Amino acid sequence: MRLSLACVTLGCAVQLMGFIATGASAQEIIPATDPQSLPSIDPIDQDQLDASIARGIAFLIEDQNPNGSWGSATKTKALNIFAPVPGAHHAFRAGTTSLCISALLETATEDDTAAQATIDKAEQWLYQHISHLRRATGDAIYNVWGHCYAIQALVRLHQRHDGDADKQERIVKLLKEQFERLQRYESVDGGWGYYDFRYQANQPTSDSISFVNGAILVALAEANEIGVKPPDRMVDRAIAALQRQQKPDFSYLYGEYLKDRPAREINRPGGSLGRSQCCNVALRMWNQPEVTDDVLSKWLTRLYLRNGWLDIGRKRPIPHESWMQVAGYFYYFGHYYGAFALQHLPSEQQKRFAPYLAKLMLDRQEKNGSWWDYPLYDYHRPYGTAFALMTLHRCR
Repeated sequence: MRLSLACVTLGCAVQLMGFIATGASAQEIIPATDPQSLPSIDPIDQDQLDASIARGIAFLIEDQNPNGSWGSATKTKALNIFAPVPGAHHAFRAGTTSLCISALLETATEDDTAAQATIDKAEQWLYQHISHLRRATGDAIYNVWGHCYAIQALVRLHQRHDGDADKQERIVKLLKEQFERLQRYESVDGGWGYYDFRYQANQPTSDSISFVNGAILVALAEANEIGVKPPDRMVDRAIAALQRQQKPDFSYLYGEYLKDRPAREINRPGGSLGRSQCCNVALRMWNQPEVTDDVLSKWLTRLYLRNGWLDIGRKRPIPHESWMQVAGYFYYFGHYYGAFALQHLPSEQQKRFAPYLAKLMLDRQEKNGSWWDYPLYDYHRPYGTAFALMTLHRCR
């Protein structure tokens, strides 16, 4: 009797999450994988979208550090995550700065002199610092995030300097250097994690983490698209590690270490909502046939209708304290890769889903023009803003 009552209560909670996210009726929410269940919303107001992007750009320009980077180890509090100094903060700053470079390159116009000057400063910072990025300690491997997003920033800088052979040659060299770093820090079983609490060996011995594999595979695919090919063995091992964590419904384990607990909250669809977009689009970009248009559209549908699972964790200071063990930092990360998934659908489906992604971003912009989802020292507002800007850009 108690189990039945609990199931009914949980079912009501799931429906309520949908109501919170969309204001839709129960008939519109069920089934949550059918795009036809999406509620009707107004088309994107292009002026509103452009104004929101302009405010986000202005925030990033204002928030840039004097040396060209973004973020710092300030705004400390007792609840900050494990971050050995100084190496962890080198990684956070490299990843955050790289995301901000990518966001400005995607959204700022060439005649925006303030934005272009901001990019120039950040570009020089990246050239000076990214070659020195290493893991902080044997157990903290946050640098993989810095390598990942530096690759994406370098790809966009390569496009920025189209026609300048010397600058492009320097960027290609840096890209290949990031590949070498990722080879150095990949797990013994393939793919990447950001902790090694086992043996802290020269090559990390911990299992890979699904969404780290996904994010890095997306970055490597972008490099491959401009003709800078990453090592086949590294890519193949990462794909295999990601596929081992894939469940039949295209949700993903948080990490391979949880393979014996697939029904743990964080491994269920609600717990996977912020990373399924990333993992699915990563496999799609590497031509894995199981990730069809239907898979991408179903998970974009879930991203909107079940957005409450992510939104209720947004801004909570303790990682994984929310429903389905969701952490706040999955919010804008999940929507960013959802926007990548959007781009891999036929144009008619892109038009259908874009207003839903845009609405989620527009509704959550802060008064100062930023977006943020998890208080992480002083990195959260610039990285959240970068993710949101690039999401909105793909909804245009």
